[in-house]
Amino acid sequence: MKSQATTVKEYLASLPEDRRAAIEAVRKVILKNLDKDYEEGMMWGMIGYAVPHRVWPLGYHCDPSKPLMMASLASQKNNLTVYLMSVYGDKAEREWFQKAWAKTGKKLNMGGCCIRFKKLEDAALDVIGEAIRRTPAKAYVENYVKILASTGRGPDGKKIKVEKTAKKMGKKVAKKSAKKKAAR
Repeated sequence: MKSQATTVKEYLASLPEDRRAAIEAVRKVILKNLDKDYEEGMMWGMIGYAVPHRVWPLGYHCDPSKPLMMASLASQKNNLTVYLMSVYGDKAEREWFQKAWAKTGKKLNMGGCCIRFKKLEDAALDVIGEAIRRTPAKAYVENYVKILASTGRGPDGKKIKVEKTAKKMGKKVAKKSAKKKAAR
C-alpha cells in the first residue's frame, strides 16, 4: 500500500492504531541508532532514511534528484516491513544480520533487503537497531561506490568511459592482429 502522505507525521496518522504503534516503535529504534548524516523523510510512499545531497551530492544513481536511500519503514498490505539496503548490499552484513536474528529465537521473514513481520513482537528490534548503528552514512556511501564499480559504473552510476575505451582498443588490436595474420 503505497501511501500518498508527504510527511512522516501524516503517514503515521494515516495508519490504523495497532500498526501505528508498531511502526512508531520500530521508528524509535531506527532514530536512536541512526547516524547524524542521514535524514528521515517520505520516499516512495514510506518512511525513508537516506544520505541527503548535502552529504552525497550525486544522489541515487537511477534518479540523481533523489537522495541515496539506506533504509525504510512501511506498513504494507500483509506485513510491517523494514527495508535495509546496507544488509542487502553487503554480504558480510547480511550474514551478521541473519546470525544475530537467529540468536533472538524469532523467525526471520526476509527477502532481498526487506524484513517482514506481522506484529511488533515478531521483530528483533535490537538487531534492527544494531544494523542501523553499524551503517554510518560515509561507510554506506563507500560501499555503494564499490558496488557500482563492480558493475563497471562510476560513483554517478554511469558506465566508466575507460572501460568502453579499453573495449574499443581491444577490438582494434584484435582486428589489426587478424589483418596481420591474414597478410602472412
